[in-house]
Amino acid sequence: MVNPEHKSGIDRFGVIRLFLDAAQLGSFSAAGRKQGMSPAAASACIQRLEASLKVKLFERTTRQLRLTEEGRVYQHFSEQALVLMVEAEASLHAGSDVVRGTVKISAPSDIGRNVLLPILDAFRDLHPELRYALVLTDATSNLVQDDIDLAIRYGQLPDSDMVARLLAPSRRVVCVAPALAARVGLPQTPQQLAELPAIVLVTPLGAMNEWRYTEPATVAADASAGDKAPGRRAQSVRVQHYNQSNDGEIVRKWAVAGRGYAYKSILDIADDLRAGRLQTVLDDYFTDSAPLNLLYHRNRFQPPRIALLIDFLLERFGQLST
Repeated sequence: MVNPEHKSGIDRFGVIRLFLDAAQLGSFSAAGRKQGMSPAAASACIQRLEASLKVKLFERTTRQLRLTEEGRVYQHFSEQALVLMVEAEASLHAGSDVVRGTVKISAPSDIGRNVLLPILDAFRDLHPELRYALVLTDATSNLVQDDIDLAIRYGQLPDSDMVARLLAPSRRVVCVAPALAARVGLPQTPQQLAELPAIVLVTPLGAMNEWRYTEPATVAADASAGDKAPGRRAQSVRVQHYNQSNDGEIVRKWAVAGRGYAYKSILDIADDLRAGRLQTVLDDYFTDSAPLNLLYHRNRFQPPRIALLIDFLLERFGQLST
């Protein structure tokens, strides 16, 4: 009997790749284009796969394509099967302990250039046949659609399909070059920042010129005298006079150059603080926690190169101190 996949010019593992792409991209057409197939051929191929398995893998509507429960189970084992086949083929040409292949990583521009790069270089010194595809961006990537293996991000992401591991604790602070502080003055309250020169990060959501802070307990108590249980009030200040960039490292460099006050993760400016190039201000007000997390796919089988790199990143970032 002739396998129907052979008639379509695609082998069983090609079908699995097509299925996984459709699951990740949410589109038969997009998955087909990635595999060099027409939308009609991709859809027909998935239909034949479902018929051969005698299960429905996808729920199809006019607006979205999503996996059924059976589809999620098949996705889990299909990912493992493909990874194991790649690893098996690689082991034919090298010892089984050789780490090779490509890891696609996304990270913020500042932490990526100044902290992550040396760590990745150290890991590749241990595993010289490893390759990286590094994406540095301060925007939130679509980790599934962009096929990212590992992502480094501040704070939590709303994506419930991702595992978040703490790389390093951090918080957001307002910082300034000492020379600029001497020239324009130090603010005594967050609201005074509105009239001082500033530098702002721009994201797809717009300019991040609203900086959140929390009143210290003593201020909150004075403001609510007579209350039985005064609390610290979350507020924000909107800076008005600013230069802007979509690159976090540019924001840091401008701050060091004395272009304005900046709102940064303390991890990003740790070296500048130690060297005296920057100083923080209003630390009693700006206390928001912004932990640096490592994110990866919850249900995806991790080949050795990714599993080992995860452990290496957790160890090296854990050694950071601010």
